[in-house]
Amino acid sequence: MLKNLSTAGEYKMEGKNKDRKEVEFFAKFIMCSNNELNPIIIPTEEVRFWVRKIQKSKNDNISLREQMGREIPQFLHFLLNRKLSTQNESRMWFKPILLETAALRKIKRYNTNKIEVEMASYCKDVMETKELNKMMCCAKDFMPVISDTGLKTDISHIRNILKDSWSLNSEHNGEYTFYLISKDGELTPMKRKGRYVIVTLEFVNKILL
Repeated sequence: MLKNLSTAGEYKMEGKNKDRKEVEFFAKFIMCSNNELNPIIIPTEEVRFWVRKIQKSKNDNISLREQMGREIPQFLHFLLNRKLSTQNESRMWFKPILLETAALRKIKRYNTNKIEVEMASYCKDVMETKELNKMMCCAKDFMPVISDTGLKTDISHIRNILKDSWSLNSEHNGEYTFYLISKDGELTPMKRKGRYVIVTLEFVNKILL
């Protein structure tokens, strides 16, 4: 509901013992929490949230509420007369990159599935070592990779990560090369055949921010 309302232009309002009616809707939601890691679940691809870590005040101000109340007229004047510094570039107005903060990345990283993180880390290690900007792989290629980390998974889970979380479709069918990393860090090219997906370095870097 929160995600729907954040971009909704209309809202169906229903009073007690009254018919439901549609009204124009405009609202911004502000949520506050002391939990830096998991105040709310935010997937990697989500662009609706702007998260900021607010530093503690150095000195207690027992008159803060009264001072803020006196500033309301000036603040409203500022909002009505300010010149916008950004253009409308998305459904949330702001270009998604403008909403990226260290606090947002921390929450996304915490909410990212551990299996997904291991897969992304493996891909990044391979591409950086081989100086590649993309690599090819199938779900079955990651089974021994995840097994070596001590985590438990199955091929259906890995397929779901590639298809649903990473939005990758196995449109390519044929031979490809998958690199296995040995315990001493050496990369061994393995010729494989099947329906593979293409993972880019740019994409895994976003997951591992």
